[in-house]
Amino acid sequence: MSEILQKRDGLIIKKNEAFAAKAEALKPVLLQREQRPQHIVQVVSDERVIHGWRVERETSAESLPARVLGKGEQIIVDFGDHLVGSLSMSIKPVGSPPDAPLYLKLTFGEMPVEMAVPFSEYDGWLSRSWLQEEYAHVDVLPGVIKLDRRYSFRYLKLEVLDTSPKYKVSVEDICCTTVTSGDRDRVGGLDHTDPELQAIDSISIKTLEDCMQEVFEDGPKRDRRLWLGDLRLQAIANYDTFQNNDLVKRCLYLFAAFPNDQGQVTANLFIKPEVIPDDTFILDYSLLFVSTLHDYYLATGDKETLEELWPTAFRQIEIGFEQLDERLIVKDSETWYSFIDWHPELNKQAPSQGVLIYAMKQALYLSGLLQDDRQEELHRKIHEVQAAAMKHLWSEEEGYFISGKDEQVSWAAQVWMVLAGVLDKEKSSVLLLRVLDEKPGTPLMTPYMMHHLIEALIQVGERDRAILEMKQYWGGMVRDGADTFWELYDPQNKEFSPYGSYLINSYCHAWSCTPTYFIRRYKL
Repeated sequence: MSEILQKRDGLIIKKNEAFAAKAEALKPVLLQREQRPQHIVQVVSDERVIHGWRVERETSAESLPARVLGKGEQIIVDFGDHLVGSLSMSIKPVGSPPDAPLYLKLTFGEMPVEMAVPFSEYDGWLSRSWLQEEYAHVDVLPGVIKLDRRYSFRYLKLEVLDTSPKYKVSVEDICCTTVTSGDRDRVGGLDHTDPELQAIDSISIKTLEDCMQEVFEDGPKRDRRLWLGDLRLQAIANYDTFQNNDLVKRCLYLFAAFPNDQGQVTANLFIKPEVIPDDTFILDYSLLFVSTLHDYYLATGDKETLEELWPTAFRQIEIGFEQLDERLIVKDSETWYSFIDWHPELNKQAPSQGVLIYAMKQALYLSGLLQDDRQEELHRKIHEVQAAAMKHLWSEEEGYFISGKDEQVSWAAQVWMVLAGVLDKEKSSVLLLRVLDEKPGTPLMTPYMMHHLIEALIQVGERDRAILEMKQYWGGMVRDGADTFWELYDPQNKEFSPYGSYLINSYCHAWSCTPTYFIRRYKL
């Protein structure tokens, strides 16, 4: 097993060539399908709907060739569903022979608001280059435009910026060649008696499908990277749907192939033009490498992969130990050392303690399978770290786990402590129901953290409440028009974006796909 050290801006990366080669051998062949628009539409201002814009059907897209567009005119088409792929279109001139190039603007949108609000109004802190718009000059007409870039969209707006006074144009054909590594034929049917859960399941699967590319991407519109936290949730949804377990295996080997010189796996990987590890290292995501390997083994029984990747997994546990203070509590750092959730005021100490205990218990199970001689020590450490959590982070006065120097009460802390099994089942149930009824402190902000709330409710036997919360949250997205589930959704503030503008939000996002896991795994 050869290792190569790479140095980049002070960061030292150890590349495991053997692991990288295994990951490359598992690279999937992408499935392709041609999709054409269903309708010509227009967007209409409506304060009653999310972001203030809705779509109205104008006519069938079959009438598209008959529509003639001149300078300053536009048309919007609706493909009827969310797509990920590349676009081509055939255009012909109408009128006199073209005596100047066609200058065309194309705007792609996952949501109606992207067809209505000019991207020039974007004022967020993520690069506006993620906003999906293209400008094209067509010198020879009739002609075909083929855009190599991959897009994530449902709606397409075509604007003729200029021609000449002598001619106009019509669009003969528009086609999107979609790409995914998720084979729909492998997904079993679900004839649910509850139509709302049926719809949530279907949209979950579509979300996962569109994020399954050469790796499990976090979002096909923005980032397009392999993130460890997203991977874990995509993987468990995959086991009960697409069953592309080799894709999970590929992603595990990719993370294990590029640790830093301390052995910590990165939070995410860039895939193109070659695999490049990011310089972002966060505690909870590193620990979730253990969870992803644990879940992969339970789904596949692949002992060989478990044995090869176990040293990498156990190293993440050791790194977790290094973050403990003298009380055996995760240090309360001001740095962005742990993700947990997007809430800007969330203190990460207590929830990170929960993630550590959660991962330690999964590591203990794996160590038993492998007869690792550190098993007894790990068992002792779990007892000590869990006892420390109860001694220093549980507040009898509050009746909640507290976090940080300001003793913050957050939903995330309660959820992760329940998932970690710090309290018994009965006390955990009481705690979660109290959180939902009293709504104390810092709430949850993302589908990522909502997943963990639902998982915790099921774990303590509160299935009916889990279904209710899932219907309120993911069902809320369905009622607000989702055809794939979104990166961010706050029912109390539907304009929420941690990036300064909802225009840049991802409306097809990996960490939102897990309702299908709950519905199918737990027979909800």
